[in-house]
Amino acid sequence: MGEVWKARDEKLDRDVAIKVLPEALFGDADLVARFEREAKALAALNHPGIAAIHSFEEVGGRHLLVQELLEGETLRQVLASGKLPIRKTLDYAVQIARALAAAHEKGVVHRDLKPENLFVTSDGRIKILDFGLAKLTKPEESAQTNLPTVSRGTEPGVVLGTLGYMSPEQVRGKPADARSDIFSFGAVLYEMLSGKRAFAGDSAADTMSAILKEDPPELAVTNQSMPPGLERIVRHCLEKKPEQRFHSAHDLAFDLEALSTLSAPGLAPPPALRARRLPSPALVMVALAALGLGVLGDRLLLRGRPVEPPLYQRLTFRRGAVNYARFAPDGHTIVYSAAWDGASRPQLYSTRMESPDSSRLTLPDRDVRSISKKGELLLLEVKRYVSGHTFSGTLSQAPISGNAARDLLEDVAAADWSPDGSSYAVVRAPEWHYRLEFPPGKVLYQTTGWISHPRVSPKGDAVAFFDHPFIGDDRGTVAVVDLKGTKKTLSPEWESEQGLAWSPGGDEVWYTATGAGNARSLYAVTLSGRQRRVGATPSGMTLQDISGDGRVLFIEENARQEIVGLAPGDARERNLSAFEWPFGPRLTPDGKTLLFSEAGQSAGSRYAVYLRRLDGSAAIQLGEGAAMALSPDGKWVLALLVGSTPTQLQLLPTGAGEPRRLPSNAVAQEDAAFFPDGKRILYVGREPGRPERSFVQDLEGGPARPATPEGVRARLLSPDGKSVVIASADGRLALLPLEAGPAQPIAGAEPWDVPLAWAEDGRSLFVSPSSAELVAARLFRIDAASGRRELWKEFTPGDSAGARYSRRAGISADGKTMVFLYRTSSSILYVAEGLR
Repeated sequence: MGEVWKARDEKLDRDVAIKVLPEALFGDADLVARFEREAKALAALNHPGIAAIHSFEEVGGRHLLVQELLEGETLRQVLASGKLPIRKTLDYAVQIARALAAAHEKGVVHRDLKPENLFVTSDGRIKILDFGLAKLTKPEESAQTNLPTVSRGTEPGVVLGTLGYMSPEQVRGKPADARSDIFSFGAVLYEMLSGKRAFAGDSAADTMSAILKEDPPELAVTNQSMPPGLERIVRHCLEKKPEQRFHSAHDLAFDLEALSTLSAPGLAPPPALRARRLPSPALVMVALAALGLGVLGDRLLLRGRPVEPPLYQRLTFRRGAVNYARFAPDGHTIVYSAAWDGASRPQLYSTRMESPDSSRLTLPDRDVRSISKKGELLLLEVKRYVSGHTFSGTLSQAPISGNAARDLLEDVAAADWSPDGSSYAVVRAPEWHYRLEFPPGKVLYQTTGWISHPRVSPKGDAVAFFDHPFIGDDRGTVAVVDLKGTKKTLSPEWESEQGLAWSPGGDEVWYTATGAGNARSLYAVTLSGRQRRVGATPSGMTLQDISGDGRVLFIEENARQEIVGLAPGDARERNLSAFEWPFGPRLTPDGKTLLFSEAGQSAGSRYAVYLRRLDGSAAIQLGEGAAMALSPDGKWVLALLVGSTPTQLQLLPTGAGEPRRLPSNAVAQEDAAFFPDGKRILYVGREPGRPERSFVQDLEGGPARPATPEGVRARLLSPDGKSVVIASADGRLALLPLEAGPAQPIAGAEPWDVPLAWAEDGRSLFVSPSSAELVAARLFRIDAASGRRELWKEFTPGDSAGARYSRRAGISADGKTMVFLYRTSSSILYVAEGLR
């Protein structure tokens, strides 16, 4: 990186370090600008584990960084004398993982983590150096395994990083993200424990081959006192496929911290264990799980007693989808809602653990959301689906033994009784604005994203819930809010999270989530944020409820989502999916090209964008993100970068070319479309502290311009690019001119219609109703001027058991080619005893 000087800051009377860019970079305005942007991002991190940046300066045409001055030595110098003690290794590893987590939250990735860039201060603290800056250094001719970093990490096929610590994707010249840092961390952790490099060959080619194809030797060979849990953590970091590693540095830090709470072989046991007194059960389970001993199926000897593995009892046996389930007050009766054998709406059933039979209740067809201690049900009748996993409807109340329900509230997405049954928490979901209320009318939390699975604590003093940043996407975090409205985030961000409940004692929140794909595992997290993994099943779990004596009610689900296509001349529908969970299908006006995204296990935590011609050719992966639109000339795809802060749009080339990020201007960007000229885009965005609205952005640069009033999002751009379809407060569609003029209602549109595409005449609109119907997909064509509304296509899959139309379809301008998004589910309801 050039020269580093010790200097004196005379204004603040302190010693600092000054890093000066090499002369070779002086004339490269692009690199200097990127250097400055990176410095600003790093300055915002403000974490004790990252070397602080004080300022970015230009003096006499030279650009330099002013940083804190550190006293100590690099980790490379520390390792010169061999491997480190396990206690010291764990101490250093936790510090590094915490610092990585803080940086990744800000969207900053190191890309060159190695012992040379880890500094051990004289008081034993670890600092990460050159965080995010190493990508600017120039390559040198070398055949050694300690290769220098190359210049531009955004260029496809360019190797970025130091070879002995690079991830497989870096070796292949692919983009490096947070998971690449986790791989590099694993290589450093391995070296601290063994005193040897994880990957080292006689030549650069040998080292690259080892990274791509080989696993390093077992740590137990070089370190006989190695705890099995620590070996497992290292292996998890060094998985060859990014999606199989820790999904975040937060999770990595959690596991390392849990491991450090219990003695391991070769370490002196703490006094409490020497006295044969065990710590709390929760702490024991955390530590044993970290050591690789507390997993399902293992038998442990604690106080001379074997700990039995959990027992699972199947409760349902029919074909279809179970939606929700809750324990009744007696702890043995279960009430659940399910759509069996192709039913279009969920129906209510009850069963008991002593019997395999289920009885249908005489109550209306609705979802059960909560049961009070008095036996009163909170039921939800879904009236409309917004997007993906989001919906709203009518909340009602009914006794278990009743045959009628009393309506309570409209625009509700979820609800849960208080412990005494005197009140309830409710998630209100008017269009695009979610808020959590407890009791109803008292707002504890509101968001521009959405809220799900609220559960009131056993003491009634807090509400736990899932906080999702994007409407329709079940990505998010576990959060808790007290009665004063103080919200706390308890977990890292998961790709998918569904199902949440309090432990009987109220000291933990249990939930099911996954870092990639849909196979969710069961986790528990304390109110201080200490997390542990409780259990898992091969196809994934969705937690429903926990009884007073600790029995766990959950759904095991084999689910997939499919894009079904119908083109002119097709005798039957075609499956156009790539893997198991495509979403957001968009069909070009000519009906020849399909654009969609994939959120399954194969796509990783940031999703993947696919393009598919409908001529029978295979789907082509273009890059990471969620697909938004295809340019008029077919050369570019607009995609949303999932997980960036703020969310940001990028352009992905459909042929040769490089991805290009668009300026966000501090606006969280979402749904987007190209204008007909291909030179501008229209996107939905949220400025900090402001309601959402739509913006127009020139692709050549310049500031974004507001296109709609605050609180109004564009749903569909007109063919001439002069107006947009919006929804009024009551959900009715209207046409709003972009230049000037009031919105004009679209005759024939019904409340909460989903606009899909304009017909080729430029005045007719294809829409899909946002009703509660689960199976049949219905597409209508409406004339925006006359209001004439006609059913254009009705589609039902051949096997409707467990099938649900996901309210997202695509249609060509001539109305002859259509794609439908369907979710299919085969669910089984279980109760588990012995999960701890």
